[in-house]
Amino acid sequence: KIMAQNKQIKVTLVRSVIGTKSDHRATVRGLGLGKVNSSRVLLDTPEVRGMIRKVDYLVKVSEA
Repeated sequence: KIMAQNKQIKVTLVRSVIGTKSDHRATVRGLGLGKVNSSRVLLDTPEVRGMIRKVDYLVKVSEA
Protein backbone atom coordinates (compact mmCIF):
# COMPACT_ATOMS: atom_id res chain seq x y z
CA LYS A 1 0.00 0.00 0.00
CA ILE A 2 1.34 3.39 -0.93
CA MET A 3 0.14 6.32 1.15
CA ALA A 4 -0.97 9.24 -0.98
CA GLN A 5 0.72 11.70 1.37
CA ASN A 6 3.56 10.75 3.69
CA LYS A 7 2.98 13.55 6.18
CA GLN A 8 5.62 13.84 8.84
CA ILE A 9 5.49 15.21 12.36
CA LYS A 10 8.28 16.22 14.73
CA VAL A 11 8.00 14.83 18.25
CA THR A 12 10.10 16.33 21.06
CA LEU A 13 10.42 15.02 24.62
CA VAL A 14 9.83 18.06 26.85
CA ARG A 15 9.49 16.38 30.28
CA SER A 16 11.56 13.74 32.03
CA VAL A 17 10.20 10.19 32.19
CA ILE A 18 11.39 9.85 35.80
CA GLY A 19 8.43 8.97 38.01
CA THR A 20 6.15 7.98 35.13
CA LYS A 21 4.51 4.61 34.55
CA SER A 22 6.73 1.94 33.04
CA ASP A 23 4.48 1.52 29.99
CA HIS A 24 4.68 5.27 29.38
CA ARG A 25 8.48 5.08 29.53
CA ALA A 26 8.36 2.20 27.05
CA THR A 27 6.12 4.25 24.74
CA VAL A 28 8.59 7.15 24.81
CA ARG A 29 11.41 4.73 23.94
CA GLY A 30 9.24 3.29 21.17
CA LEU A 31 8.90 6.76 19.68
CA GLY A 32 12.71 6.87 19.56
CA LEU A 33 13.09 9.49 22.27
CA GLY A 34 15.76 9.23 24.96
CA LYS A 35 16.83 12.33 26.82
CA VAL A 36 14.80 15.48 27.44
CA ASN A 37 14.73 17.78 24.38
CA SER A 38 15.51 14.88 22.01
CA SER A 39 13.46 14.96 18.82
CA ARG A 40 12.42 12.57 16.06
CA VAL A 41 10.69 13.15 12.76
CA LEU A 42 8.09 10.39 12.33
CA LEU A 43 5.44 9.48 9.79
CA ASP A 44 1.99 10.74 10.77
CA THR A 45 0.25 7.36 11.12
CA PRO A 46 -2.63 6.35 13.42
CA GLU A 47 -0.20 4.11 15.33
CA VAL A 48 2.23 6.95 16.02
CA ARG A 49 -0.66 9.29 16.87
CA GLY A 50 -1.91 6.77 19.42
CA MET A 51 1.51 6.54 21.05
CA ILE A 52 1.73 10.33 21.19
CA ARG A 53 -1.75 10.56 22.72
CA LYS A 54 -0.71 8.14 25.45
CA VAL A 55 2.26 10.28 26.53
CA ASP A 56 0.92 13.69 25.44
CA TYR A 57 1.89 15.23 28.79
CA LEU A 58 5.58 14.41 28.11
CA VAL A 59 5.96 15.38 24.45
CA LYS A 60 5.44 18.33 22.11
CA VAL A 61 4.32 17.77 18.52
CA SER A 62 4.91 20.10 15.58
CA GLU A 63 4.77 19.94 11.80
CA ALA A 64 7.96 18.61 10.19
